[in-house]
Amino acid sequence: MSVIDLITRVDAICKKYDKYDVDKQKELNVSGDDAFARLYGVVEADLDAALEKSETAAGEKNRATAVAMNAEIRRTKARLLEELPKLQRLAFKKIKGLSKEELEARSDLVSALKDRIEAIPDGSTTATKKTGGGATSTSYTGIKIDSNSGGNFDNEYFQETQESNQFRQEYEMRRTKQASCFVIVLDQGLDVIAEGLDTLKNMAHDMNEELDRQVPMMDEIDEKVDKATSDLKNTNVRLKHTVTQCVEVRVTLVFKQLPQLYPL
Repeated sequence: MSVIDLITRVDAICKKYDKYDVDKQKELNVSGDDAFARLYGVVEADLDAALEKSETAAGEKNRATAVAMNAEIRRTKARLLEELPKLQRLAFKKIKGLSKEELEARSDLVSALKDRIEAIPDGSTTATKKTGGGATSTSYTGIKIDSNSGGNFDNEYFQETQESNQFRQEYEMRRTKQASCFVIVLDQGLDVIAEGLDTLKNMAHDMNEELDRQVPMMDEIDEKVDKATSDLKNTNVRLKHTVTQCVEVRVTLVFKQLPQLYPL
């Protein structure tokens, strides 16, 4: 194979795999109407910034500052993961000047971007390694076991001291006292409620008795009112009859005196 054939073959291979070049995809149609390229560039920049911040947090000696930086990194990761569905939709949008292979490569870029985002250290992930059987186990480097004990955890290593016994007795005493106080307060509250219910019961009983006494009196008042109404009606009838008789008598007297006052 000649040098010219070798160069030609290398160019063909490079052209075939240009669609997987991240920098080329990021620079492609950035100033045009390609929304995918613009959003991908923004996500890529934020991802690089998050990676730099994670490296800074890993070397930070102040624990509070490192925790704050890791929290900000987790927020950035969550925000970037929320942008992935939009990127996935834009990846299938047809853009003028892009071939079918380049459109398919955009979907692969989005998938790789998700893995890159999830791989950013944020202080909450733990390193895992595969065992011989293929299972995963978590390594906790912060746990230290005293090798001097030789794995012996008999009672001689866990004997209670006088101070611990005194503390336990004081704790039990205070807990018992607190429980008894709570029971006393609860009993007092129940006594107050019972007294209130007894008072309400007595008031209701007194009201019932008073109503029972008032019923005959109200019946008597109703009878008297009915009688007074009947007497008033009879009086009105007699008064009307008397007034009618008086008018008739007066008219009769007037007619009798007319010949004397006006003789013919």
